Amino acid sequence: MRIIDPHVHVWQNLPAFPWAPETKSPPAQDATPEMLLDLMRANGVEKTVLVQVIHYRWDNRYTAYALERYPDAFMGVCRVNPEDPAAPDHLSYWTEERGFHGVRLSPAVDASGDWFTGPLMDPLFSRATELGVPMLVLTRTPRLPDLAALLERHPDLDVCIDHMADCPPDRPEERQKLVDLARYPRVFVKISHTWSLSKEPYPWRDTHDLVQRVYQAFGADRIMWDTDWPVCLAHASYAQTLSVVRDEMSFFAPEDREWVLGKTALRLWPFKSS
Repeated sequence: MRIIDPHVHVWQNLPAFPWAPETKSPPAQDATPEMLLDLMRANGVEKTVLVQVIHYRWDNRYTAYALERYPDAFMGVCRVNPEDPAAPDHLSYWTEERGFHGVRLSPAVDASGDWFTGPLMDPLFSRATELGVPMLVLTRTPRLPDLAALLERHPDLDVCIDHMADCPPDRPEERQKLVDLARYPRVFVKISHTWSLSKEPYPWRDTHDLVQRVYQAFGADRIMWDTDWPVCLAHASYAQTLSVVRDEMSFFAPEDREWVLGKTALRLWPFKSS
């Protein structure tokens, strides 16, 4: 069984790769590709998708550096400024010139995220469709109806909802907003952040019903685990983010667990076999 982690972040405090001016409190500890590779080897994770961390904002050069240094281990997802009319061209650059495969948007649910309903989204969604790269969306459930409106206009784009939109496990009306997106056949969901959504210790059983409902709605071939390393370390070890899905969520059929742990990610990020 191939284990693919479709969501981690890397960064390093280096003058060559400065933090964005908006980053007032940069991380105190580095999270380097080499640290990640050690964790991957120790846990049997074959490949990993590096998602551009917000500390650098739209300067994807450090992630590009990691992709160029370890091309057999990593693929990457960039960020572009969604409020810049040139964002589609920036996406083309990072995809076609620097080897990224995907873009991530993070619309807040308050007024600061209302650009997600503005005129700049359709050109960006269209460009991602033309490039054949997935769109990752980090948001919370109140923003999902706005995403549905975009999906109606861009049915040929693969879209991945990060971390189950941080859906509260005890709020069925919010969970329904996530489940409703299963009607779009090119929507995928990462079943992560159980460690932050839970009010219990590992294995965070009060979130398992939520994961099972998402599994039932989307099917195994449209959901995937991930570590969200090193963000997870505030609540969980790298190993626990894997073992909770592999060993604790008994409702997955064995053949479906292969999809959740690797085969679904390979639909969006076509890594070559080792």
